[in-house]
Amino acid sequence: MEIIRTVAQLRKAVETAKLNQKKIGLVPTMGALHEGHMSLVQSACSDNDVVIVSVFVNPTQFNNANDLQTYPRTEEADCKKLRQAGVHIAFVPSVEEVYPEPDTRIFNLGPVAEVMEGAMRPGHFNGVAQVVSRLFEMVRPDRAYFGEKDFQQIAVIRRMVELEGFNLEIVPCPIVRADDGLALSSRNVRLSEHQRDVAPNIHRILKESLKWAETLGVEETATRVADAINQFPEMEVEYYKIVDQKTMQPVTDWYADGHGAVGCITVYLGDVRLIDNIKYPIK
Repeated sequence: MEIIRTVAQLRKAVETAKLNQKKIGLVPTMGALHEGHMSLVQSACSDNDVVIVSVFVNPTQFNNANDLQTYPRTEEADCKKLRQAGVHIAFVPSVEEVYPEPDTRIFNLGPVAEVMEGAMRPGHFNGVAQVVSRLFEMVRPDRAYFGEKDFQQIAVIRRMVELEGFNLEIVPCPIVRADDGLALSSRNVRLSEHQRDVAPNIHRILKESLKWAETLGVEETATRVADAINQFPEMEVEYYKIVDQKTMQPVTDWYADGHGAVGCITVYLGDVRLIDNIKYPIK
């Protein structure tokens, strides 16, 4: 595996691969890699001739300076995992390399970016669109891989691809969970031992809501989920929204469309912000 730190080197490596008619898969990450990330890497390795994984904590998508400061950075361990997984190139740039000058672009991402995370974290999705579009320009991948834990982010990236006219396939990959159901996240390392014991209740209650949805309406189901999680004194639901899986807009009944509904949740466990989601079957 080659570790590349400059855009010029990356472009040169990509050009060589393209000349040799190699299919390129890209896995954008912010590092602190866990089994969830590695499942994306595994999919990319099985689908493509050359796999590039970016390891870059992107400052433009953080609307909270403390969150940026405390985000885990484990470059050496990350590169070891990527090497063992058979990745060809780890792109590990500096902020100055990715943003030689401030990125002032504003993307017209529309309704998919205005709800849930978009409402709670102003500027977050514009920052995501900035960095992902730069990576797509640098790598020109045939496929790019994203985890469904960040369900809304995938919809936003699809919108950005449409706006910018990129010719590539976005590949969503299923959530990877610990044995007790907690969605794997780089932020989980910040949980205390007690908080880590409490956290799996988020997924447990989301799973229970599939049963509730058989007899309750959308709004009643969402309220019951939030109330059940908020009964734990350690946890506070920031939002739980049941939305259209494609448009990210709220649904009012289970029969509203043919895309199916997804319930997206954000929970504060102490000062750690956890996200998860669950898909409801089309009725």
